[in-house]
Amino acid sequence: MSAELRRLRNYIDGEFRDAADGRTTEVIDPATGEAYATAPLSGAADVDAAVAAAEGAFPAWRDATPAVRQRLLLKIADQFEARQDELLAVECGDAGKPVEVTRQEELPMMLDQLRFFAGAARMLEGKSAGEYMDGLTSFVRREPVGVCAQVAPWNYPLMMAVWKFAPALAAGNTVVLKPSDTTPASSGFLAEVIGGVLAELDLPKGVFNIVCGDRDTGRLMVEHPVPAMASITGSVRAGMEVAGSAAKDVKRVHLELGGKAPCVVFGDADLAAAVEGIRDGGFFNAGQDCTAATRVMVHESVHDEFVTALAKAAAEVRTGDLSDPDCFYGPLNNADHLAKVSGFIERLPAHAKVEAGGERVGERGYFFAPTVISGLKQDDEIIQNEVFGPVITVQSFSSEGEAVRWSNDVEYALASSVWTTDHGTAMRMSKVLDFGTVWINTHIPLTPEMPHGGFKQSGYGKDLSAYGFDDYTRIKHVMTAL
Repeated sequence: MSAELRRLRNYIDGEFRDAADGRTTEVIDPATGEAYATAPLSGAADVDAAVAAAEGAFPAWRDATPAVRQRLLLKIADQFEARQDELLAVECGDAGKPVEVTRQEELPMMLDQLRFFAGAARMLEGKSAGEYMDGLTSFVRREPVGVCAQVAPWNYPLMMAVWKFAPALAAGNTVVLKPSDTTPASSGFLAEVIGGVLAELDLPKGVFNIVCGDRDTGRLMVEHPVPAMASITGSVRAGMEVAGSAAKDVKRVHLELGGKAPCVVFGDADLAAAVEGIRDGGFFNAGQDCTAATRVMVHESVHDEFVTALAKAAAEVRTGDLSDPDCFYGPLNNADHLAKVSGFIERLPAHAKVEAGGERVGERGYFFAPTVISGLKQDDEIIQNEVFGPVITVQSFSSEGEAVRWSNDVEYALASSVWTTDHGTAMRMSKVLDFGTVWINTHIPLTPEMPHGGFKQSGYGKDLSAYGFDDYTRIKHVMTAL
């Protein structure tokens, strides 16, 4: 490997370290397709060391007051804000994100999420103490679960890391975090910031640890006997493996997996608003989002008009130069993923029609054109399976019942949206759509106060909100004789 490549390292017990056996992997810039760094390919010794550090720090961090936990997260947020140019350079280079879109859309969300969980640290809730049996008083303790093994995905490396470590630390847990093997660079920034704040506040160094590596590294973390909880954002396959491994020692599991969000557009909808919202919700982050607006069902009365308008809007979306302020999304994450997305297009049935895009953009990097496909049937592969790219499919429905059946007729159940000006329609659909989120006349906004998580093969457990915070706590009943 070239000596000019940037050298990334693990962060264990307050120290940056190479993998114990010296193994590394190359990290590829998705905008160029070229290696720009090396990262540790961590093994059992590295996972053992990180878990031991987290386990050693747990008693002191568990006993820290909520005010101390809040102070840690607030200072982390302040550092993110003060060093935002550095954060953006690392994150955009790591994941191939447009600089201005990330500055305007992702950075404010990260800061808000950190500060929300800082507040949540001081808002533990439980039943009031009382005499529920004669002569006995009961009360509830809400406690941290212990060491948390967390695996973050490559689509939002820093933000998804925040979704994991912030509630875990706020609740008094210690953390071993593994970034994706294709986007490990921002974890170095994270370690530097959190490590610096821990030192500033004279808190245990092992509260937060990072181990870089591949799928086997993550498996070692989940199978390790010490962590009390495993949390992963990733594919359905990965979630099934984690759940199976965790079952061996009845480890608590938190899974945020794939999605195939339906967007149901009724004939009375504001079509201009629906086209704009679905375009943005489908192509943001190159469609590499489990909640992306990828599967549109439009009432037959406005189907043709909608398709024409969406295809025109897609053609106006820009990808390419990440420094261009008008660039809306960047490349796909890696060469294998580009091949996967391209494969869906290559295997389209004869009845499908590509209305816009459908091809790779340029020969350098992993860019793919904003794509709209119509004429599809419910059992088509591209309707049933997650593409995770800038591809929006459109189907025509004839009745509300048909729209509901098609919406729910997939294995995923993370997010959905309804587009209508009729309040009754919106309320009926919000009840019958089998998805963890139902947006009405919008698609993709998230706020830290509200839960995010799915059903079926989209996983279980909630991110964000007080519900997400609760997932990182356990409940203990204490009863005493009077």
